Amino acid sequence: MLPQEKEMLEQMSIADLERVNAYGKDLTMGLKIIRTFPQGVTVFGSARLPQDHPYCQLAFNLGHRLAENGHAVVSGGGPGIMEAVSHGAYEIGGRTIGLNITLQHEQQPNPYLTDCITFEYFFARKVSLAMASKVFVFFPGGYGTMDELWEVLCLMQEKKMPKMPVFLMGSEYWRSFDSAIQAMLDLQMVAADDAHIFTITDNIEDVVEAANKIGHPKISENYYDGFREANKIAQAAN
Repeated sequence: MLPQEKEMLEQMSIADLERVNAYGKDLTMGLKIIRTFPQGVTVFGSARLPQDHPYCQLAFNLGHRLAENGHAVVSGGGPGIMEAVSHGAYEIGGRTIGLNITLQHEQQPNPYLTDCITFEYFFARKVSLAMASKVFVFFPGGYGTMDELWEVLCLMQEKKMPKMPVFLMGSEYWRSFDSAIQAMLDLQMVAADDAHIFTITDNIEDVVEAANKIGHPKISENYYDGFREANKIAQAAN
């Protein structure tokens, strides 16, 4: 630690120290909980869609198929897409983990969770949702879903996390998103390899197949463990 950094820490206000402690508590809780189950398939999507919506029905079927194949289903734990995918897995005895968050709206956990914790801070929740996952699935959603998607893609692009399978479920909805990425590619704002980090599909079996291919890692084995150090060694070798 540089001398000026030490001095800055010593001058932190009580309010800032309290914030740091609150952030740390949230993150520690999340990381501790996700160490109690193997990495699963994390599903994102709108909390506002009714359960009879076609996207929710598709999410229900996905949860069912993932549980049939022994994969834990991870979500934000709320209603909408999150409830649908949890319900599908829960119905046949699958493990469904909900990483909920306190919000003005939509904060109630859905009734189909075998495990649930509630966060105060988005960043701690997003870290936990990512580290709990071996496959990412994004159903149509609003600002929150897009925030989570962009963060995952950016971290993979910058090699801050492993490039795990990312599926955007619902080709009609994601068509404009894909067009925006293509515009970035045309202007050389995104490298060609990074423009294809994700796969747009309407077929839940694509997700199941990817999860089956990865298999069932042990609880003690997380794909993020040692990734940063390994990446530094690889960069140094190049």
